[in-house]
Amino acid sequence: MTKISRFQLIEDIRNGIDDLPFSLKSAAKYIVDYPNDFGLDTLRVSADKISVSPNSLVRLAQRYGFERFDAFREPFRTALVSDSEVIEDHQWISEIENHGEGGIYHAQAINNELHIISRSLHLMTLERVEEIATCIQQSKNCYVLAMRASYALAYYFHYVGRMALPKLQLVPKYMSNPMDELVDIGKEDVLLAISIAPYSVETIEAIRLAQEHGATIILISDSEVIGPNVKPDHFLKVAAFSTHEFSCFGGAMAVLECLLSYLIKKGGKKAKERIKNYEAMRDQTGAYWKPKRPRIR
Repeated sequence: MTKISRFQLIEDIRNGIDDLPFSLKSAAKYIVDYPNDFGLDTLRVSADKISVSPNSLVRLAQRYGFERFDAFREPFRTALVSDSEVIEDHQWISEIENHGEGGIYHAQAINNELHIISRSLHLMTLERVEEIATCIQQSKNCYVLAMRASYALAYYFHYVGRMALPKLQLVPKYMSNPMDELVDIGKEDVLLAISIAPYSVETIEAIRLAQEHGATIILISDSEVIGPNVKPDHFLKVAAFSTHEFSCFGGAMAVLECLLSYLIKKGGKKAKERIKNYEAMRDQTGAYWKPKRPRIR
């Protein structure tokens, strides 16, 4: 068979996935979704990750004209080297700039996003992460608060985090005023507030209320000064400048992802067991789409 690039092979697999036998569809989808892992792993490791037999991967390789599995995987291995080289020198961004005015603007946006993520993670020191993670784990309740556009960040953090830490509570839950749900907040509780400029009045008022009740305040924002009489106990600064009229949330999301990783890791076996139970429950209730075997009439 003539040499084929990883991108062309992925495209061929994507276009033909609906015509594959059931036993091969999961393997094909895995390769499309995780091409780098597929290029790194052995036949048996890939089969274990996909929950198929090694023979299924061999048959899939043959389906696309490869006599051996190693030849099928080779384009993915080769691409790993070239991909890393391109990412390291950012040559791919320079190439985008060569495509007229639109290319220049798009390259500026990409460079900005890379910069704010890098800057935000640089400011997220290990000492701060350890202090914040310990604070959250030792609290009675950890309320995760945000309003307007920042609410999406809080929702994601709560959605993932509560599987490992049941004490996390999203505020507001029911599109109400956050003050309604913080009426019982106390000294043993933590309020993790997320607010990127322009700062929401409701968020500022909720932080003040939590402070009056003696709760510990964790603020994730592009500024430590988001309003009068707002004095967080812990602060994670994120970069949010952008090439358009609104703040960029890429840096804040990267910081939240890293904080989640640390919390889950620190949660140990209990956290892993809760996540496992959540996934088992979702699997039993059919929460996620999966290719189904045809019913035998």
